[in-house]
Amino acid sequence: MSVGSAVMKTVRPHQWLKNALVFVPLAAAHMMDDTARLLQAMQCFAAFCLCASSLYVLNDFLDRSADRLHPHKRERPLAAGSLSVPVALSLSVVLLLAAFAVAALLGFPMILTLASYVVLMTAYSLGLKNIAMLDVLILAGGYALRVVAGGAAVRIAPSPWLVAFCVFLFLSLALVKRCAELRLLRRHNGPTAHARGYQAGDETLLEVFGVASGYLSVLVLALYTSSAKVERLYAHPQVIWLTCALLLYWLSHVWLTTHRGRMLDDPVLFALRDPLSRALVLLMGISAWTAV
Repeated sequence: MSVGSAVMKTVRPHQWLKNALVFVPLAAAHMMDDTARLLQAMQCFAAFCLCASSLYVLNDFLDRSADRLHPHKRERPLAAGSLSVPVALSLSVVLLLAAFAVAALLGFPMILTLASYVVLMTAYSLGLKNIAMLDVLILAGGYALRVVAGGAAVRIAPSPWLVAFCVFLFLSLALVKRCAELRLLRRHNGPTAHARGYQAGDETLLEVFGVASGYLSVLVLALYTSSAKVERLYAHPQVIWLTCALLLYWLSHVWLTTHRGRMLDDPVLFALRDPLSRALVLLMGISAWTAV
């Protein structure tokens, strides 16, 4: 593998899709046609892409010994030896500095939010990821911080409804990732398998937590449709109920796939590759747009 290919694999550009969450506050406020604010949100997106890639490199550096024992992660460039440690660390520093340079264009609230994200995810990489349940709560918090950052960039405070919805939804998806990893290691290592702070016997309980959290996100969205704010923002708020139904179906599909052992390590990659997921996400977007 060439150095360029190793770098691209390590910075994980396919994961940048997660950073599209920074556009959510602008979309929720129905201001995507505000060119100035849209450009600010795009700058925020760029800052988080650079920052996330920097942290992926750091995480791979810290995990390189453990990754060599993992059936899939051993192919990561740092674990496989196709990317040297000095190059990786230099890359991480450059990406992080570039992220803060872009964030500085958006003001102090954006810098503070990005710094909070860096501190949280660095603490995760340094050891908090090995503490059962705290790890998935941190991952969910990382997703929520993207939404908060998007609001800070465009000077729109995310509503409590939006933050609650995001926390429950992304906690569910973080648990999907843990369940998939635990199931994969159990297939390779038997009943004594463990993934970070979890044991093979924890899988059923994690599934219960994950399904409950996902369904709570649907409940938050359903309750939101009955709030006074919805009537001010949407011409046809009743259509949001269709979005609720589609989200409920998609989450059920994701968890059923996970339970059957066919989930990839990352639910975002699964959603990109799975035809049914793509169709459901498209329909959710159409129903949300129709409600406006």
